[in-house]
Amino acid sequence: MTADEKPAAPLLKVDDLKVHFAAARRRPFAAAATVHAVDGISFEVARGRTLGIVGESGSGKTTAALAILRLVPITAGTIDLDGVRISALGGEALRQMRRRVQFVFQDPFSSLNPRQRAGAIVREPLDLMGIGSPAEREREVAALFRAVGLRPEQQALFPHQFSGGQRQRIGIARAIASRPDLVVCDEPVSALDVAIQAQILNLLTRLQQTLGLTYVFISHDLGVVRHMCDEIAVLYLGRIVERAARASFFRRPLHPYSAALLSAIPGAGLGRMRLEGDPPSPINLPPGCRFAGRCPFAIDACRQSDPPLRAVADGHLVACHRVDDEGTPPHHAGV
Repeated sequence: MTADEKPAAPLLKVDDLKVHFAAARRRPFAAAATVHAVDGISFEVARGRTLGIVGESGSGKTTAALAILRLVPITAGTIDLDGVRISALGGEALRQMRRRVQFVFQDPFSSLNPRQRAGAIVREPLDLMGIGSPAEREREVAALFRAVGLRPEQQALFPHQFSGGQRQRIGIARAIASRPDLVVCDEPVSALDVAIQAQILNLLTRLQQTLGLTYVFISHDLGVVRHMCDEIAVLYLGRIVERAARASFFRRPLHPYSAALLSAIPGAGLGRMRLEGDPPSPINLPPGCRFAGRCPFAIDACRQSDPPLRAVADGHLVACHRVDDEGTPPHHAGV
């Protein structure tokens, strides 16, 4: 890129996204409470790239993924896809948008209709969106089966007649049937054996290269994320606490929570950091940093004010009072 060229606009842009739910009332006349599942996250994903969103269970990863696809109500914020404000769409416009954004689910069995044959499952998006003639759809489904490593004659089988890895291939074929721009993958290999995981990850990589797909990749497995993703966003209690390019993140995690997650990976080069206690309730959030109660480096400022997500060294973003402007984290400073 020359000095006069502007960087390409992101395919996906999420700005201050919030998804809040009304919590179930414990008593009939109790005051209403709110679950802050996703609480103001922002990020961009360039076309053809992969953003990994990581964090513990309950961090808001899946809710964020569902919000991007408009499968849960959005409380506040905006979502733009290729310059279109999809967070504002409704009715037929929203239905047409779904052709461009698809989902690969975690469980390759429960996400497939057990009463439908595999071919019908993959053809369903083409039928719903009116893509091609019936004959063209038939040819396209056969091509999709081949593209994901299945035989076209397997279209006649039901989901229970496939292995777990084969079922996930069916799910991937269904996701790419409409030739989407963006595919959101929610823990797509966590339910599979390790050997099969590698095959599915390699398939996703190959499809990205051949079809120009853009991925948002949700996972708790940092080993998988390291293999798949160009950029990492770490989510904790509905907030992004760190965001960085893959090499920068794995070489030098800045947030203590990120360091604790990475320290559990053998060979990561980090001393074991044990997190004490459980995350606070997303209903009754504490003042200050949400991680302060579990952080071994927390000081009074951490418990009093919520740290903003800010850029430090080399564009690395972090939300931590203890990280200085040069990007030195407390777990590297030895304090």
